[in-house]
Amino acid sequence: MDEIAIALQGRNPEANRHRSWRVEAGRDLFGAWIVSVSFGRIGCRGRTFAREFGSEDEARAYVRDGLRRRKGAVRRCGVEYRVVDASPAAQPLLATVRLSRGHKPSEAPEPRHEE
Repeated sequence: MDEIAIALQGRNPEANRHRSWRVEAGRDLFGAWIVSVSFGRIGCRGRTFAREFGSEDEARAYVRDGLRRRKGAVRRCGVEYRVVDASPAAQPLLATVRLSRGHKPSEAPEPRHEE
């Protein structure tokens, strides 16, 4: 399996919610499967943690569960996550969860004007 990398963003400017979530999964030098998850407010440092799994199936199941949780984020925190980047190996996982791709034009980040 190639390395899985998925980046999601959730934006709701009216509610001042700008969230990011990124997951990466792959083998380490000893053959164990490592899943690293980073999350937080877009533009801020956020948090990162990693978990080790004995098999590819366990790692994929963990990633799939995380994606399903992001899919239900609208009910919990009022923001819809959308896929902004994904590796080719992540496509089968994304197909099972059916997350939206990209941002709606009204949710695009506004350019910053420096004075």
